[in-house]
Amino acid sequence: MNPLVTSIESHGPWAPLLFVALFVAASFLMIWRLEVMNAGGMEGTVLGTLIMPYCSGIGNLMFAFVVGRQPGSGSQVMTNALVNNVTNMTLLIGLPALFWGLTVVPEAKRKKKGIPDAYKINRLSLLLTLTAVLFFTGAVWALARDGRLDRTDGMVLVGIFLFWQTFHVFDVLKSNVRQKKSFGWMLPLDLLLLAIGAWGTYVSIDWLVKWVSHLPPTGFISAKNLGLLSGWLMVVPNGLLALYYGWRGNPEIVYTSQVGDGHICIPLCVGVFALFQTFTVPAVFQTGMLMLFGATAVHFVFVAAFGGLPRLMGLLLVVAYAVFLYLGWLS
Repeated sequence: MNPLVTSIESHGPWAPLLFVALFVAASFLMIWRLEVMNAGGMEGTVLGTLIMPYCSGIGNLMFAFVVGRQPGSGSQVMTNALVNNVTNMTLLIGLPALFWGLTVVPEAKRKKKGIPDAYKINRLSLLLTLTAVLFFTGAVWALARDGRLDRTDGMVLVGIFLFWQTFHVFDVLKSNVRQKKSFGWMLPLDLLLLAIGAWGTYVSIDWLVKWVSHLPPTGFISAKNLGLLSGWLMVVPNGLLALYYGWRGNPEIVYTSQVGDGHICIPLCVGVFALFQTFTVPAVFQTGMLMLFGATAVHFVFVAAFGGLPRLMGLLLVVAYAVFLYLGWLS
């Protein structure tokens, strides 16, 4: 028995809230180190695409691993992934856009004859990442058209995710060679602290999944809503990232962190669980897929044509999220 778990469990009925607090604290630890890395000069698009998604999405990955180790419902893992991704692509991008606007290429720059290279690179990187969302979502939809995902499907999904990450690693290495940059001596310490944060999320999620799974199957907080509840819990660090970097005026990090976090869920988390056991997709699958396709297409068009997302579209994305919840659980 983990001494930390034993200590928290000794608080009786307060234990669930303390494990939620542990999850949030571990997420804050990772966000703190990410901010240090960003202040140290790591480019926003690199931070948002390669590093931040693992920190904000580690909870979903651990959830898939924990549920996959024990007899569990794969439909809950898919629900968790859909809730996470739809929340990212609608609510958590929509709110910063509504409050501050998300402009990857400022209008003043677009009116000039030449857009600075930094803005061009940010926009192209974001468009590439959004294209990957369409590709990954389409791959999951195509493989699950028969209503189920098996081990072979899982291998395909994990494989395309690893290829995507490998592509980005080599892209960063090429960029460092061109600019004669290196990763710096603090990187191992930062990665160690990030790993400690990841361990904290694993411990908290492992306990919370077991706790919810043993609750009576009545009421909203119950095993039947494990996928929805876990999805909401695991977007908390993502929401903090989105609001913080939106307020800081780093729209490229807001965008790439939310979109990149979605890659952790779809296809990686879904693929990891499918490696453990075959499962049937939930009833909310089609609604979630359509919402993801639609939201991603909206982001792609506005970033490509206008350099960002206006406040009105942010409001419409928030409304779209409310519609998703209504169609999936309230109708």
